[in-house]
Amino acid sequence: MKRKGLYFLIALALGGVGAVHAQDTAAASDSAASTMAPSYDGRWYIAPTVGGYYNDTDRNTHSRQFYYGLGVGRFISPNTSIDLFVDRTSRDRDGGGKWSNTNAGVAARYYFGEWTAWRPYLLAGVMGSYHRNSMDNGWSPAAEIGAGLSKAIDASSDFRVEAAYRYDWDDKSQPSRNGYGDWILGFSIVSRFGEPAAAPAPVAPPPPAAPDCSTLDSDHDGVNNCDDKCPNTPAGTIVGPDGCPQKVVIDLRGVNFKFDRPKKGETDISKSLAEPTSASLATLDQAVDTLNRYPNVKVMVAGYTDSKGTAAYNQKLSERRAQIVYNYLTSHGVDASRLEGPVGHGENDPIGDNSTDAGRAQNRRTELQVQQ
Repeated sequence: MKRKGLYFLIALALGGVGAVHAQDTAAASDSAASTMAPSYDGRWYIAPTVGGYYNDTDRNTHSRQFYYGLGVGRFISPNTSIDLFVDRTSRDRDGGGKWSNTNAGVAARYYFGEWTAWRPYLLAGVMGSYHRNSMDNGWSPAAEIGAGLSKAIDASSDFRVEAAYRYDWDDKSQPSRNGYGDWILGFSIVSRFGEPAAAPAPVAPPPPAAPDCSTLDSDHDGVNNCDDKCPNTPAGTIVGPDGCPQKVVIDLRGVNFKFDRPKKGETDISKSLAEPTSASLATLDQAVDTLNRYPNVKVMVAGYTDSKGTAAYNQKLSERRAQIVYNYLTSHGVDASRLEGPVGHGENDPIGDNSTDAGRAQNRRTELQVQQ
């Protein structure tokens, strides 16, 4: 690698790490300001390291060599750590003798992903390299770039493996050589010391917004809470548009029967009703509509007669009248579970004068008695 190209690569790597770190620090500051607690573990740690060198062939040494070192550092943001480190390797020269390097410097690592997950990272570092060999000994600058992978072992320990390219600007060890590029592979156990930071106190969630009263019906009467002027009405109570109890009257006045009708076995109600039949059927249809609009209403279907005839005969006749109205309602969509009866009351409870034709006509009737 040419030296100018290497300078550019190192500068680019360091600049990239610095830019990322600046963004990360800004994000961490915003997070800390909002939560008033650190968002990462900022304890100091030590990182013993062992690994191997793949030496530059220009060194005229054996190609692979063992190295060891120690780092001290800490995370300065959730994704960035800074280490001060020292490491050492000793090489066997091809012609005999040793060539050792002791390096001391600083390295920055930028991590990706969640804190406890497998976290890939980028590495950049600068250092001073003290070389010792048969030709010369002294200091020279060096730099490295690389990548690695980290994984939390527990709350205070991480495992770290990384590969890097390290360039040493040593121009004294060999008269005909100027600078060496080596590849290194290292393994580290990161151990934090001191008590971990206390977990931030949970932020109380904002109180839930009060539900819109127009969407609530607390007493299940079909009227929303905004419009309900009578809350907490008992279940099954018939209420009006304001939610207050309302008496539902299903009026069948006008549905009167011809004298001595219906006959036994008669099923066509129109033939049994007094004139005008069309008006009587319209009244029944209005009753069907009312029951459909109030699905909670239950009614008793009751039949009555006038006073002519025997009490026993009138009882059976009133039952037939209640039954034929009952059948009309169920055949027009009213569920039988909402109807009680049919029952007959014979000539009891007259509403008209049985001594007149008009009064007797009124008594030949059925009623839908609302059950509260």
